[in-house]
Amino acid sequence: MMPFDWIVVYVLMYPSIVALLWLIAAIYYHILHERIGHVTDDDRSAATKVTIMVPCYNEGSNIDETIQHLLSLRYDNYDVLLINDGSSDDTAQIIDNWAARESKIKALHQKNQGKATALNNGLEHATGDVLVCIDGDAVLDYDAIAYLVKAINKSEKIGVITGNPRVRNRSTILGRLQVTEFSSIIGLLKRAQSIYGTIFTISGVIGAFRKSAIQAVGGWSPDMITEDIDVSWKLQMAGYDIVFEPNALCWVLMPETIRGLFKQRLRWAQGGAEVFFKYIFRACQFKHRRFWPLLLEYLTTVLWAYSLIGLLILGVVDQVLMLHLMHYKDFDFNILRGSNFITVCVFLLQFMVSLFIDSHYERGLWRSFIWCIWYPFAYWTINLITMVWTFPKAFFRKKGRLAVWVSPDRGV
Repeated sequence: MMPFDWIVVYVLMYPSIVALLWLIAAIYYHILHERIGHVTDDDRSAATKVTIMVPCYNEGSNIDETIQHLLSLRYDNYDVLLINDGSSDDTAQIIDNWAARESKIKALHQKNQGKATALNNGLEHATGDVLVCIDGDAVLDYDAIAYLVKAINKSEKIGVITGNPRVRNRSTILGRLQVTEFSSIIGLLKRAQSIYGTIFTISGVIGAFRKSAIQAVGGWSPDMITEDIDVSWKLQMAGYDIVFEPNALCWVLMPETIRGLFKQRLRWAQGGAEVFFKYIFRACQFKHRRFWPLLLEYLTTVLWAYSLIGLLILGVVDQVLMLHLMHYKDFDFNILRGSNFITVCVFLLQFMVSLFIDSHYERGLWRSFIWCIWYPFAYWTINLITMVWTFPKAFFRKKGRLAVWVSPDRGV
């Protein structure tokens, strides 16, 4: 094959190769490490004190439902910190009213300085040994705390447990598509990375931190656009482990417009790049060698994105200017047909495996999967655009500036 052929093969086959690796590792994790529905009444009455921290910015339309579910959790020893991050709606009044009538709840207020600053504020007032952090629009499963505490108490080396977010707004096709993403991509990815030894990021909407661990690393970083990715790397760099607990379910609202979804994914992509540039030299050290598989996957994904964009640009220029740089007549189109067939088969297998695994946690998933058999193609397309767009932006960003952002639409 010609060099051009090898580049095309890499661009076409990379997503399916990565998906296949995720599949193999996730199946291994599911068979050997995943236990479904294993908390008892003793776990629900554990002595470990938990503080649930809920940073809120303009959550007036959502926070009541979140609090009502928090007060119904099947765990005895917990309290709730509601942190108002300078909201301009009625969030402050709502959380003050709840704090006045419920002894478990305490309300804190600050100027709008971002989620990380709100969490650090909560850290100073938290009384629990374990800090469970959720968003102001999230609904926790009633046994989620029991699962998180049981998991984090298995070892002092565990610094944080990442839970299992589930999409609860499904009134549009885009909402149903994201049900598939969280199951067939994000869920499999976290299981796979658990086998690799490092997890790229906890789920920012549901994470349980060992208080002593988060204090040891200085809390959350206020200048990072994705505080969840940053704190994940920070804790693992300090020698702590991250564990995925799929039984700890948390129901979240996701964007249901293209604009809202794209804005969210741009922030996620920029946050990943910022963390990469911040920790790359430390992660390359031999003592942090467990990061190397994660770094390799991230770098090859960046290379794939820019290679694909480069091929597209070169193809357009070649056709417009009639330069004949790309020898289409010499290209073996069997490569294209074969790679497309393999990709479709791998993505179909990915759906089948993820549907089987996640059906243990949520019934009726097949209804959403019918809408989105081809979602992995959309995922990799979004990944391509956002990574190419934000990678340079993250490299040239001004450090030390507070990372304040507004959540995109929360569904129809």
